[in-house]
Amino acid sequence: QVQLVESGGGLVQAGGSLRLSCAASESIFSINFMGWYRQAPGKQRELVAAITSGGSTNYADSVKGRFTISRDGTKNTVYLQMNSLKPEDTAVYYCNAKRGLVSVDIYWGQGTQVTVSS
Repeated sequence: QVQLVESGGGLVQAGGSLRLSCAASESIFSINFMGWYRQAPGKQRELVAAITSGGSTNYADSVKGRFTISRDGTKNTVYLQMNSLKPEDTAVYYCNAKRGLVSVDIYWGQGTQVTVSS
């Protein structure tokens, strides 16, 4: 069982920045995939950014060039640096971990609210 604890959400004006953190209860290098998802009211949850255990990253088109996912193995923490925030980035952001390749275990954090005011 992997426990994920997010932090760093809040209220920011458009154009501002926030950094989200996701602390895992075990080594992030033992987890095949870690990602940030978000869910806005009335919308489906969507993948924002992801990083694999090998360090490969990918981003949703809507955040490319503005958001950066990174990790610190010494702290078992994955970060999402969000710059040039827009009101449409407002959502609850969830950390996600997937472990295993054939049989995949999926874990979610509790979510952290990000609100961008115009």
